[in-house]
Amino acid sequence: MKKSLLLFALVCSFVIVRAETYRIAVVPKGTSHEFWKSIHAGAVKASRELAAEGLQVEVIWKGPLREDDREQQVQVVENFIARRVSGIVLAPLDARALVAPAETAMRAGIPVVIIDSGLNSSKPISTVSTDNYKGGVLGARRLALLLGGKGKVILLRVLAGSTSTEQREAGFLETIDQEFPGIEIISSDQHAGATRDTAYRAAQNLLNRFGRDLDGVFAPNESSATGMLLALRDAGLAAGKVKFVGFDTGTQTIAALKSGDMQGLVVQNPFKMGYLGVLTVMAHLRGQDVAKEIDTGCELVTPENIGDSAMADLLTPPLAKYLD
Repeated sequence: MKKSLLLFALVCSFVIVRAETYRIAVVPKGTSHEFWKSIHAGAVKASRELAAEGLQVEVIWKGPLREDDREQQVQVVENFIARRVSGIVLAPLDARALVAPAETAMRAGIPVVIIDSGLNSSKPISTVSTDNYKGGVLGARRLALLLGGKGKVILLRVLAGSTSTEQREAGFLETIDQEFPGIEIISSDQHAGATRDTAYRAAQNLLNRFGRDLDGVFAPNESSATGMLLALRDAGLAAGKVKFVGFDTGTQTIAALKSGDMQGLVVQNPFKMGYLGVLTVMAHLRGQDVAKEIDTGCELVTPENIGDSAMADLLTPPLAKYLD
């Protein structure tokens, strides 16, 4: 009888250890924007689905507050390596600065999946992201259509070193240059910075300088688009006076698209990034082959198609269902 009880206790202990085996750290570029909340929600969905399969997966969500705090993001990753998490899903805010900690994790036997933005390393097991260059192409073509193929436009960049937004910027600039000779880019060297407030100030400066001659604007992420939106409204240039195409969903950008203050919005699927990021690192841990590159897609939302059912989950991901 005692042997049976001992055996039962050992089995239970083994099951408990197995249940606590997988701890997946998800490290965003920042934690304040709605985009990152969608990634968090997608990661939680993945963990719940895996739990239904009998795998206990704890998602540990931690990142810097601001999207320009490289040092803090490096420290977060290093801390997770020291804690010996099972895997890391990382959205590097700098393609170079996060190479060393990501490769250190891989050498320590902690698999790394990159999401959202690229890393200058081939060591991570997979990259799950939007085709960001394509997103810039979509933005350029939408703005050119709104302008009838002619006019003067501004690109408000985001942050140097952020591969995702740099690819969008490249896609926008190269498409305008190659396909629309009647459009002149009168400013493309100003950066919005990491927050809506820094973007607002940069946009104000641009509009003070170029506002009288301006026909169109492209802003390639949520914070730059929101800052530019506020500046256009303050300058009396919203409601289509200056055609405006942005990038990424957010409460303010969606409302602006509905009201007519924006005329186009290139949207990603951050919920899917978080979801596939966790599933991919778990597949690797379970000995399965994973694709080196996984494209989560992007779409152009306009006032004409914003009500389509196909756009609903992209514009309003089910955050409340997965986040407390």
